Amino acid sequence: MGKITGFLEIDRHDRPYAPVAERVTNYNEFVVPLNEKDTRDQAARCMNCGIPYCHGTGAVAPGTTGCPVNNQIPDFNDLVYQDNWQEASRNLHSTNNFPEFTGRICPAPCEASCTLNIDDNPVTIKTIECAIVDRAWENGWLKPEPAAVKTGKKVAVIGAGPAGLACAQQLARAGHEVHVYEKLAKAGGLLRYGIPDFKMEKHLIDRRVAQMEGEGVTFHYNSPVGGSAPGAVDAKQILKDYDAVALTGGSEAARDLPIPGRELSGIHFAMDFLTQQNRRVAGEPLGDKPEILATGKHVVVIGGGDTGSDCIGTSFRQGAKSVTQIEIMPAPPEREDKALTWPNWPQKMRTSSSQAEGAVRDFAVLTQAFEGTDGKVGKLHCVRVDGKFQPLPGTEFELKADLVLLAMGFVHPVHEGLLKSLGVDLDPRGNVNAATTDFQTSVPKVFASGDMRRGQSLVVWAIREGRLCARAIDQALMGLTTLPR
Repeated sequence: MGKITGFLEIDRHDRPYAPVAERVTNYNEFVVPLNEKDTRDQAARCMNCGIPYCHGTGAVAPGTTGCPVNNQIPDFNDLVYQDNWQEASRNLHSTNNFPEFTGRICPAPCEASCTLNIDDNPVTIKTIECAIVDRAWENGWLKPEPAAVKTGKKVAVIGAGPAGLACAQQLARAGHEVHVYEKLAKAGGLLRYGIPDFKMEKHLIDRRVAQMEGEGVTFHYNSPVGGSAPGAVDAKQILKDYDAVALTGGSEAARDLPIPGRELSGIHFAMDFLTQQNRRVAGEPLGDKPEILATGKHVVVIGGGDTGSDCIGTSFRQGAKSVTQIEIMPAPPEREDKALTWPNWPQKMRTSSSQAEGAVRDFAVLTQAFEGTDGKVGKLHCVRVDGKFQPLPGTEFELKADLVLLAMGFVHPVHEGLLKSLGVDLDPRGNVNAATTDFQTSVPKVFASGDMRRGQSLVVWAIREGRLCARAIDQALMGLTTLPR
């Protein structure tokens, strides 16, 4: 370990944010990196625990606590403390293809399971991870790593989100010819078209794509597989042309709210709103749906998760008059019971950077109906609910709303098009049915990973599943594999 008494002598100090009044004027990232000394000091706090729950080797099974990709966190903390940044980068990239993504948008379950979190002072693991990879890019340490020997096998990866990118990169480094098919204009999936630029700027994706192209990966954009959309690629032909196919799309069927007044204009799915703004920032066409803007409006966001939070930050940057976020779940406790929860991810009150920009939050609220005039939404009829989500008589109230954003999660991948064309079996939740032992679907030589297989989840889980799927494909094609788990 770095400094034996570091955790006793050095307080936790994390990256600060730019002031609210400054950051809401643009769509740039606003997290201020720590300087080198402060980063090394934070790394010195790592205790090098006998059982380091942080990197996912918990008491139950790998990945059940801490980091889903099993980052070797005590090791890279020590390397940073010792000022060996290049070796820290090698260590970090041995388990995580894209730490600049997770270092910005992962909720950091590693920190929740850190031993120092027992008294609410975990090591700033996410900050250190981001500092390592950013320094690696700045110093030119991250080059394409093309395979020395080609296998002669061809693999199609369908979907260029984090699962697809991780799967494709691993397969290319194993020597396979990899083709990635993406229905949109650029790679990244929700990293590009869902996560706002103020949380992660898109040039970070572009340089990884360039690295992968240098490793031999071929990207086919505006190329949906299956269905009858313009430019669609025939799914059956893909099966004929490739030795293996990886389904790595997202969970894109949004949960709706079918209540009276749902047909009014001004009520939109969150992802339509977020995607438009990301395209606006990038200078891309907005698409064929009506333009959605929060400018000068009273905005109500229904749903209390990360997507809802992203809607809040975007609304403020567009100049909303007010933003209210409502959630049907009860308010979580301000502080978790460590004896019951640690080292697992706790349910507790969290305030995101976007929520801190001025949103009003309300919990245990059910929306019963939308109301409007001239076909446009104007208010919500709400009621408070008990622990079983049953309305409490006498608690009815109204919320003014010119724009309503539905951010209640996603139920499963879209079935029309690709999945129906291939005829893969689905699980009871509507996801592609594939086990984590081999990631194989019911259709021979077709594999699945990421949100399309496991359901709506985190970017770090997408990366893990993409890596494991690549290993399974390599094993199936070659009879053995040297790709890491």
